[in-house]
Amino acid sequence: MSGTRLAWEVAIVLGLSLGASAVYSVVAIVARLTRGKPLSEQSAALNASQSEREWLDFTYQFLGIFFQLFAVALVLYLLWLPGKSAFGRIGFDLSQPGRDLSRGVGLVVVIGFPGLAFYLLGRALGLTVAVTTNPLDTYWWTIPILVFAALGAALSEELIVVGYLFTRLREFGWSTWTVILSSAVLRGTYHLYQGVGPFFGNVAMGVLFGWCYTRWGRTMPLVVAHWILDIVSFVGYPLALAWWPALVAPAA
Repeated sequence: MSGTRLAWEVAIVLGLSLGASAVYSVVAIVARLTRGKPLSEQSAALNASQSEREWLDFTYQFLGIFFQLFAVALVLYLLWLPGKSAFGRIGFDLSQPGRDLSRGVGLVVVIGFPGLAFYLLGRALGLTVAVTTNPLDTYWWTIPILVFAALGAALSEELIVVGYLFTRLREFGWSTWTVILSSAVLRGTYHLYQGVGPFFGNVAMGVLFGWCYTRWGRTMPLVVAHWILDIVSFVGYPLALAWWPALVAPAA
């Protein structure tokens, strides 16, 4: 594939997925910083309700996650080679279940507590908005849909921003650390809507995940870790709100 065609492919993939999210996130943080209101007094809703009617709320949320995964399907299709599946190329398969699980859990331990501390520090310094989610008892399907949303985010971010992007940027001849840092900055940028703190926190996470991918050659541990972290974030918010209301809750 020529370099020009490859560049167009990468641009189209990012424009249909997390590249677009990054652009919207930059606009969102500019809007927040120019509101005349401190970031600490603002909030960002994750997985917000889409309708007052239960069946419509579920339908909208499910379809939003479901169609998000078509971008993942697209990059897997684009990475497929004769005689070698895309799953094998980026290490997203079940060939090493025990090792992938242990590595994923290890990443959760390494990232989880520092990530929470970073968020709370950002809130205390006024660099991070309050991230809110729906109460867990809203409907019987609330927790399952949050778990599904966490899976969608894990697959989208790790298979596109790591598996796909690392493969293509290497084909451009970029050095390992240029690829890692570029991917990490992209990861941080599409989280800017949450504030300046999450940008740097996600850049750090991206550097670690990118380094691990270059060593292991597998995205499966990254997906496992990301899925667990997002489940804890989405489902654990009500607990954090109860434990640290002054730091977690939006300012009145």
